Amino acid sequence: MLDHLDPAILTSPTAEDPDLSEATADYLGYLDLATHVTQESAIDDFAASTLKLLGFNERHATVATRYIMPLTICGETCAAQADVCIVYRPTTILLVLDKRFFDKTNAEVQVVAEAIAAFQFNNTKRVERGQHELEVMTIPCITMLGTTPTFYLVPVTRELSEVVITAQYPTTQTRVLRCVTVAAHQSRISDGMADPEFRKLALKRFVAFKSLAKSYWQQYLA
Repeated sequence: MLDHLDPAILTSPTAEDPDLSEATADYLGYLDLATHVTQESAIDDFAASTLKLLGFNERHATVATRYIMPLTICGETCAAQADVCIVYRPTTILLVLDKRFFDKTNAEVQVVAEAIAAFQFNNTKRVERGQHELEVMTIPCITMLGTTPTFYLVPVTRELSEVVITAQYPTTQTRVLRCVTVAAHQSRISDGMADPEFRKLALKRFVAFKSLAKSYWQQYLA
């Protein structure tokens, strides 16, 4: 699953090893900055570099950071900003990622809001291209608590979008699937992917999630 990666990416504890390739040292450098974070943008940069490393930016898909989408809520349009997202050029949001330092709950609320914004944005662009609006899109989402990822599938329906727009309660329950990444051996959860064993597990989860996400993307890229 990770055979295409430089083995040092999975095993090296530091970016300072002089024997590392430039690409590997660059990736581990992003990880080091995100682990010892003093600015939130370091986590964005690391998340974006991880998606690129694992091939999320396939042909026609681009990893974008701080991408702003309009979100209509309670009759007013505001801006929802994805820290990182995958854009199928030119105007289809395939995946959104949000990060937080400490509060996972807020990250989950934010990423669900961004999934709804992606649904509204994608349907608006479909209409502009002369395509029909879709009744449902399952938006793959990721939250990063430091360098620890959690993966989600958020099914956004036209009904859910409409009740958000009109400030009503939905009549149908929305079930969000979540996959938490944990490793029993970790001495400190805050180490995240700085721990090589956890890094290997997390990267495997990213690759598996990409395959799952692509099965949903195909439903609305046709």
